[in-house]
Amino acid sequence: MEAIRGFVRNRAGISLGADKDYLVISRLEPRLSGWHLPSLDKLAERLRSQPTGSLANDVVAALTTNETLWFRDGKPFEALRAVILPDLLCRRDAGRQQSARRLAIWSAACATGQEVYSIAMTLQDTAAVRDCQVSILGSDICEPAVARARSGRYTQFEVQRGLSIQHLVRYFEQNGNDWCVRPELRAGVAFRTLNLLDLPAGLGPFDAVFCRNVLIYFDIDVKCQVLAAIAARLRPGGYLVLGGAETTLGLASPFASVPDTTGVYRKVR
Repeated sequence: MEAIRGFVRNRAGISLGADKDYLVISRLEPRLSGWHLPSLDKLAERLRSQPTGSLANDVVAALTTNETLWFRDGKPFEALRAVILPDLLCRRDAGRQQSARRLAIWSAACATGQEVYSIAMTLQDTAAVRDCQVSILGSDICEPAVARARSGRYTQFEVQRGLSIQHLVRYFEQNGNDWCVRPELRAGVAFRTLNLLDLPAGLGPFDAVFCRNVLIYFDIDVKCQVLAAIAARLRPGGYLVLGGAETTLGLASPFASVPDTTGVYRKVR
């Protein structure tokens, strides 16, 4: 168990204490036969000798949490509409530069994509954004989750979790028992499998990054590493949106909290 916990931390930054052994066992043991391995001991041995590759990816995917829903927690999207976008657009107008007419947002750890499309709907609902060239990137370390997000196809149960009937009718079309994101909402949206501990050099720059409910799984040193990597890919004055239970307080980071918001930070250096 110690070897598996160490692998997951080194690979994905996720800190699992011994009290989480039950989680590791419940998620990995049922998959052993599919990996042609007789035990978790043999899995640990294989991961030591093959720390990358399909098996390593499968183990990380099995141990990551992909819980998500539409407009999760509400306040981040209200902050996007009422605080972040007005400031970005005001600076765009003041700059009078063609590059300032572009708006780039990254949803890190996007799971199956509901956050990405929630961001897209918020932008579509904001009239002042419609003359901008918008790009939204969704990424996750779990490749199957990214594939689901890219498909833009959701079950009846999934669309009932936080999605209003107005948004469902406007931005989705029914296909059998499922609902599919309409092409006009998908425009400018892309998905990639990315590891926050090993981001490509050419990623960004972005005007805002949503990285919610991720830092809670990291130790302090990994949190600082991830925050620095995100800051390096944000434009000056860009925004970072964290989960409600997350903060940059007590961490060496280039972010300052935005007054009267929850979980919204601005790059200050």
